[in-house]
Amino acid sequence: MKKRPLILVTNDDGITAPGVRALISVMNEIGDVVVVAPDSPQSGMGHAITLDSTIYCDAVSNDEGDQFEYRCSGTPADCVKMAISEILNKKPDLCVSGINHGSNSSINVIYSGTMSAALEAGIEGIPAIGFSLLDYSWNANFEGLKKHIKKIALQVLENGLPDGVVLNVNFPKLLNSDFKGIKICRQARANWVEEFDKRINPQGKEYYWMTGKFINLDNGEDTDVWALENDYISVVPVHFDLTAHHFIQKLNSWDL
Repeated sequence: MKKRPLILVTNDDGITAPGVRALISVMNEIGDVVVVAPDSPQSGMGHAITLDSTIYCDAVSNDEGDQFEYRCSGTPADCVKMAISEILNKKPDLCVSGINHGSNSSINVIYSGTMSAALEAGIEGIPAIGFSLLDYSWNANFEGLKKHIKKIALQVLENGLPDGVVLNVNFPKLLNSDFKGIKICRQARANWVEEFDKRINPQGKEYYWMTGKFINLDNGEDTDVWALENDYISVVPVHFDLTAHHFIQKLNSWDL
């Protein structure tokens, strides 16, 4: 009998978020599941780790399956580190992060706690996938995503991923999840243009709310933004090596 894979599940919206509960249910169909997720929302934390305070990680009960679950006071990256070093004491066969409530396409990948958890697993040599749905609602419908999530996860388990490479998977928000298919994409060149709403508190002190607009600067039809805008599921292979390899030769010509 073939041994079931060991799967680590995490996220950045917190262990009670509907997205991670949906992801857990899919992974229980595939393998033996251990959940280590933040005890509260950690969206936008990027790859932050906890250095200046203590971290707590407590086992919690569940009524959804046989998986072991732990809530961690740290960041999503902390959760992966804790899982490998203190809970599993070994590397899982797969790490999945999400399902995030909201987009992690394009430039969002560098701010995302969801994707940072997946990248932390990739740093450890663990095949990993981050899943996101372009719906910020707490009551988002994840049912139509499940068969696609299962298919992608099984393909990663079967084929593996190159060292340090993880998959960034985003789903468009569609009525009845009527996706046209899956597109393998590159990350779109886009950015946020921020604005700060300045206000005065009752004590007379200034404070700010950050707002902004997402600006797509990329007209390519091979990008994740294009795929999502055209009702496709986008899959982008990403890695943590931020080296601009194409500029090394030019930089070597400088008088440094």
